[in-house]
Amino acid sequence: MKWIGLIGGMSWESSAEYYRVINQLVRTARGGLHSAPIILASVDFAEIEAYQHNGDWEQAGSALAQIAQRLVAAGADCVVLCTNTMHKVAATITVDLPVPFIHIADATAERIVAAGITTIGLLGTRYTMEQDFYKGRLEANYGLTVLVPDEAERAVVNQVIYDELCMGNIDPTSRARYQAIMAGLVARGAQGIILGCTEITLLVGAADVAVPVFDTTHIHAEAAVAYALAAQA
Repeated sequence: MKWIGLIGGMSWESSAEYYRVINQLVRTARGGLHSAPIILASVDFAEIEAYQHNGDWEQAGSALAQIAQRLVAAGADCVVLCTNTMHKVAATITVDLPVPFIHIADATAERIVAAGITTIGLLGTRYTMEQDFYKGRLEANYGLTVLVPDEAERAVVNQVIYDELCMGNIDPTSRARYQAIMAGLVARGAQGIILGCTEITLLVGAADVAVPVFDTTHIHAEAAVAYALAAQA
């Protein structure tokens, strides 16, 4: 197997889920005592969140690009950025990256297209829901129609992510609010829902809405494992 390089810590709550899922998938695929060769670099999320809040995406991209290079120097054969939002700076990370970068939006979009879905609802941070780096990629590269919650609902989704899920707080009241928001997207025509923040899978899943759910954390982890296994000589 090839070594998987993870850039985690955004937040570490979901990075732990990446580690668990990747290792479970490798054990299922290979059996016995097999587990995944992983190199994990975990950042201080407070620093990254400050860049987000201040709109300093250039500095954020530079910081994460340096970490990606450290992973390569340590022996990583691919790089997986364990967050949806920070894929906004994917171009900066990959400009001089000598190994594959497994893009979370591409892995997710491929799964959506394979399911025959053309109109998809998107939940995530306000950056992911409102800016073009994620929605635009899905629309331009995969022909998807992407629906997002209204402004008040986007504020709720974002607040729950940063103030609750990133802090490890799973609140049933917030689950009910997410369920209502997802139902609203379905009523507007969404044939499926993207859990487009890696923490959202900690709160809601397939049982919380009547259409297919695309868990970006799990899908991204699966793409990393597929690369690691397929690359074996």
